[in-house]
Amino acid sequence: MSVPFRFIHAADLHLDSPFRGLAKAPGPVREALTESTFDALRRLTQAAISEEVDFIVLAGDLFDEADRSLRAQLMLVREWEKLAENGIAVYVIHGNHDPLNGTRAKLALPPNVYIFGAEQMEYRPAYRKSGELAAFVYGRSYGRRAVSENMAAAYQIQAEAPFHIAMLHGNVDGDGTHDPYAPCALDELTGGKGFDYWALGHIHHRRVLHEYPHVVYAGNAQGRNPRETGAKGCYLVDVTAAKAIEMTFLPLDKVRWFECNFPIAGVSSEQELLRLLDAELERALADSEGRMVMLRFILNGRGPLHKKLSDPGVVRTLLEQLQEARSMTEDEAWIYVFGMEANTGAELNWEELALEDSFAGELYRVSSELAQDRQQWRDFAKTAVGPVTGHAKLGRLLRSRLDELPEHWLEQARELTLGMIHSSDGDE
Repeated sequence: MSVPFRFIHAADLHLDSPFRGLAKAPGPVREALTESTFDALRRLTQAAISEEVDFIVLAGDLFDEADRSLRAQLMLVREWEKLAENGIAVYVIHGNHDPLNGTRAKLALPPNVYIFGAEQMEYRPAYRKSGELAAFVYGRSYGRRAVSENMAAAYQIQAEAPFHIAMLHGNVDGDGTHDPYAPCALDELTGGKGFDYWALGHIHHRRVLHEYPHVVYAGNAQGRNPRETGAKGCYLVDVTAAKAIEMTFLPLDKVRWFECNFPIAGVSSEQELLRLLDAELERALADSEGRMVMLRFILNGRGPLHKKLSDPGVVRTLLEQLQEARSMTEDEAWIYVFGMEANTGAELNWEELALEDSFAGELYRVSSELAQDRQQWRDFAKTAVGPVTGHAKLGRLLRSRLDELPEHWLEQARELTLGMIHSSDGDE
């Protein structure tokens, strides 16, 4: 018989994660980043208590290193003890960053915590606070850092459970942004194993891969570098007696990373650009929900400032001006511009270029004709890359894509080439 219950799915806490490359950042920035993973852990505990969940599942990489820091271990046990006081159970698997063969302090865990072993899949009953059986939780930890086997293949349900939650720290369908640990296919997880919810860890971007059965990456609890942008946290999962699932994302991060693409079209001076970028910072801070913000600007598009922005010294000076213009304290939300890149192009007048008696004009006219005729473009592209197809590696790559030449390649090539010609002409 099924009963309604509520749990939290979290993963990839990476406690005590180091933040490299920011030695020159102001003190409040360094302090906030150093404490951010611990703040996320405390917010996880607060969320579990305030939302009155029955239990929590943690899908691996609680710690950032196999030889985990003592501070991180003590902090985690302290938070688990708070959960025990509120009748909230915790089910844990370890991942590639914190495998069970890592160095650990001899700490006594509270009785509400169960850590799955590494030898084989295990399962444990999970109860509502009122005592009814809610589900079976299944899991297997990493015994060592690099696990290349398909761990999911051995997962099997126990028929007597009313609901089945499988915890797995692994790479589903070969996500190239993460190591291929515990690889498996989505079809394998959804194809009749009988699990109702796959609580995944390892991939740091939250995503729902499938519903009924649910296959879910919760993402990490706190962004740790410029690639981990946007809100980070956990999923609050409500399950009805009829096994309907409702998921709510709960943000846990204290510091949020953003990347802002800013077009320079129409911007005529460095002073105007600084003013516009500062206004963009105000908007980003207002959208951060009271969190600290780490932001990188990517200047793009075409405009009169392109030539100046081609000088790295100019870009560096603009960055320094934005950094120095803002004060910050540890107690108030702040925004820090940690980087700026210029991927801009020279201004182009397409109407004049179409009439121009020059190499650039002829290139524009030919590319415009190709853009109007899909087959002509494909034939032209195949002829152009033909001499390279004999190369062992490049040839194999090209032959596999010659039949799938996307039209936007033509547009990108035209923009890049004409922009380079225009910039070169302006330097003479």
